[in-house]
Amino acid sequence: QVQLVESGGGLVQPGGSLRLSCAVSGSIIRVLVMGWYRQAPGKERELVASITSGGSTNYADSVKGRFTISRDYAKNTVYLQMNSLNPEDTAVYYCNTEILTPGRWVRPWGQGTQVTVSS
Repeated sequence: QVQLVESGGGLVQPGGSLRLSCAVSGSIIRVLVMGWYRQAPGKERELVASITSGGSTNYADSVKGRFTISRDYAKNTVYLQMNSLNPEDTAVYYCNTEILTPGRWVRPWGQGTQVTVSS
């Protein structure tokens, strides 16, 4: 089994910053793509940022220049540094990873962490 544990969400004022973390553990042979998605009330879940095993990154247009995704390969952990937050960034943020386990590939989701941007 594989577990994804997210942390770092919370309430922040507009213009503030937060750092999300997602640690992957369990029966892991290899972790490929790691990413962050978000879902705001009444909206579909959308990709925020992703990072491949080679370090290539991809960002949604709405967060380019403000958010930075990174990963610690030794700890199987992915981070999302969020700066210049605005109310439109309010959502539940989910970690999602592509993982090779003994016998098969899996793509589990984290439990989600709430990010609220409000004055």
